[in-house]
Amino acid sequence: MGLSSIAAAKGERLRRTKRSPMARREELAGWLMAAPWVLGILLWILGPFAGAAYLSLTDYDILSRANFIGLDNFRRMLFEDPLFWTAMRVTTVYAVFSVPLSIALGLFLALLLNARIHGLAWLRTIYYLPAVLSGVAVSFLWIWVFSADWGVLNYLLSLVGIRGPNWLTSEKWALPALIIMSLWGVGGNLVIYLAGLQGVPTELYEAAVVDGAGRWRKFWHITLPMISPVILFQLIMGIIGALQTFTQGYVMTQGGPNNATLFFILYLWRNAFQYLKMGYASALAWAIFAYILLLTLIVLRTSEAWVFYAGEVKAR
Repeated sequence: MGLSSIAAAKGERLRRTKRSPMARREELAGWLMAAPWVLGILLWILGPFAGAAYLSLTDYDILSRANFIGLDNFRRMLFEDPLFWTAMRVTTVYAVFSVPLSIALGLFLALLLNARIHGLAWLRTIYYLPAVLSGVAVSFLWIWVFSADWGVLNYLLSLVGIRGPNWLTSEKWALPALIIMSLWGVGGNLVIYLAGLQGVPTELYEAAVVDGAGRWRKFWHITLPMISPVILFQLIMGIIGALQTFTQGYVMTQGGPNNATLFFILYLWRNAFQYLKMGYASALAWAIFAYILLLTLIVLRTSEAWVFYAGEVKAR
């Protein structure tokens, strides 16, 4: 370290020691105002993280003391538990299909509702309402929709001469049915897309019209690049939400038939609250956390190739 760096460090320490009483009071007031948030992080986020990390290294069933077993839960999870890989596969397939479909449908509806048409506010409200309904209530509604005998979906298919399957009791169709159901809450994505679309500068479209660009070229070369940060946000949040799906599998299919809808969180819940294997469930929780973190980092890393930030261009 050079003399200039040492002098600068000493000067900084001197300035800190010579702070006025008012500056100290302001600092104390700031910490007091932030205290509820800091305590919340410690008690409800970092605390459970630390607790789950410890329990994942133990054999604990709530009724007796935790027995430390090291990494045995993780070894069993990876090499001895076929249901772990089944749950991971089911959850991944669900995310691979439901997330892109939700993104595409939400963007399509947002483009339609971004126009100036009569009753636009009512249409936006109607599309958004399903996103705020209770997951359990929605699950019961879709049980009725997917019913093999008197369900609405099979009735509509019969009108065009198609005999609908037994959606929720078929090992082949149960997971596709839940993927279709995931589009019910697309209104939440729609609102965010609308905000992004309305932030696109109109002069870009005007310049494109002057250059003779059609609708498709304006969408591909202007709309998509300008709302790509919104798409990135929706992609990350969609992945996080899809990999934590629980209610549909629990209420509608109980993970069946033959584990065809055994979502990872449902399997974790069974181990924790049905089998009372809290240590093993904690290891499962860390596994899904690592999986979500890995996918999120991959998306963020690859986003540099397709996400456009107007502010960065201006800064250059």
